[in-house]
Amino acid sequence: MTRASDFPPPYTPKHAVAAPTDAEDERIEVGVAIVGGGPAGLAAAIRLGQLFEDDPDTAERLGDVPIAVIEKGKQAGSHLLSGAVMNPRAIAKLFEGRKTLDEMPIGEPVKGERVYVLSKRGALPIPAPPTMRNHGNRTVSLSQLGRWLAEQAEEGGAMILPETSATKVLVSDGKVVGVRTGDKGRGRDGEELGNFEPGADLVAKVTILAEGVQGYLTEAAVDHFGLRGTAPQTWELGVKEVWRVPGGIDKIVHTMGWPLRPGAQFREFGGSFIYPMGGDLLTVGMVVGLDYRDAAISPHDLLQELKTHPLIRKLLAGGERIEWGAKTISSGGFYALPKQVHAPGLLLAGEGAGFVNVPTLKGVHYAIETGRLAAESAYEALRQGGAPHALAALAGYDDAIRESYVWSDLRKVRNMRQVFSKGFFVGGALASLAQVTGGRLPGGQVPSHPDADAEVVVTGRDSQYPAADGKLTFDKLSSVFASGNKTRDDQPNHIRLETKVPAEIAKLWTALCPAQVYEVGGSDGEGRVSVNVNPSNCVQCGAITAKGGRLTPPEGGSGPEYKGM
Repeated sequence: MTRASDFPPPYTPKHAVAAPTDAEDERIEVGVAIVGGGPAGLAAAIRLGQLFEDDPDTAERLGDVPIAVIEKGKQAGSHLLSGAVMNPRAIAKLFEGRKTLDEMPIGEPVKGERVYVLSKRGALPIPAPPTMRNHGNRTVSLSQLGRWLAEQAEEGGAMILPETSATKVLVSDGKVVGVRTGDKGRGRDGEELGNFEPGADLVAKVTILAEGVQGYLTEAAVDHFGLRGTAPQTWELGVKEVWRVPGGIDKIVHTMGWPLRPGAQFREFGGSFIYPMGGDLLTVGMVVGLDYRDAAISPHDLLQELKTHPLIRKLLAGGERIEWGAKTISSGGFYALPKQVHAPGLLLAGEGAGFVNVPTLKGVHYAIETGRLAAESAYEALRQGGAPHALAALAGYDDAIRESYVWSDLRKVRNMRQVFSKGFFVGGALASLAQVTGGRLPGGQVPSHPDADAEVVVTGRDSQYPAADGKLTFDKLSSVFASGNKTRDDQPNHIRLETKVPAEIAKLWTALCPAQVYEVGGSDGEGRVSVNVNPSNCVQCGAITAKGGRLTPPEGGSGPEYKGM
């Protein structure tokens, strides 16, 4: 029995925790440091700006930069990808009395929806399950929304630092005092190039980690402060394309079933989505749970296969693909949440903390809401003028989370993802029961395991994937090009991976990666093969972190440059 977790990467979360190293007069001082320019981090920055506008004395005490947002992408939005059908309640609350929904870059309310169970040729329409009803929700491009939120944050006084990776949580005397930013301008072997810029200690009175899925510093902080929940975090991988299609579409579509297999022996969970994005644009995507067993499963190629189905082919007829991307999605649910979301000097917000509702396919509004609540807790600690690094100074954030709809929503669906480890049909029946009972099932918490613990089997499933024709179906390298990836070929490798593994693990990783980062090399004659890594292809989706490796922060400004994701 072979598992990816048997071959761990040369990495530990302790690598991302350190004391400040710069001399005190060389440190960059800010009031609140927010890591991540996504919906959670930007919502926090916007809310802080609103509060400081009403209380300029507190803002003045924080110095020249009361709010700093550290974003590793080329700009805010460059690394943001979601479906997405967004519940607008959180963004409406964030801008209450300031902007209406019609003044925001979000689509019209959902006009209608269809749900199908697919076979290879057929499509059985079914009523939308309660968790998938989207009346009143809005379709959005998260990358476009991120750019707009960044503009609002800057107008409110936040300083956004793009092209900047945060590589370490700074801890002094048991308290988080900021983060260290990454070096830029190093070569493949770590040597300093002509444009080298060293990282810096960025110290803050409060640090908000809002890194998004698989947050590197979030994982380190959770480990360092002993905050892990009662279940491991698990993930799904979403692969998405934006298409321009004559006439567009006017309804959202979800599918389940084919091309995934229903049997418990495969543990293939997921489905597809097709969303109107206004005018002649639509998105089509495939989401696959990463607890699957078959080493031949390729989420990228499953999406290509999906598009050959008569239902999907018809929706895309006459169109052209204009953008592609991939991203993991947190799916551990309620029991995988940290046991508390604060530590001395630190708050955790958004998907990095696990605030995602898998059954409803929703996370953006939870990110915005938790970012807003984090900002209010940080402000209250700063306003009082005491010591925001003190143990209990930020504890009000935990109370606010537990009193919010975010907490109650996730608690109601607390077992619904985990039951699908029993296969599509049994899992569907148990999920229906959990829906009726508000998440309660016999035995209480349904056990779950890390994705990398899944036993690996090898089948010929990959022989069924369609060949790329460059019109409807595409290969991985052309997809990387469509992501706008701008990673330097000679920058340091940001992927931590065991490179001598059994052939089935190498096959798992090469099939898994949607960007063709991994290739199987030669055998060592002792039952293992080498895995060659092409880090410049990486779109930082995070799939390898789920299945046995670990992404670390790349050089700031590298990776995809999403426009309409």
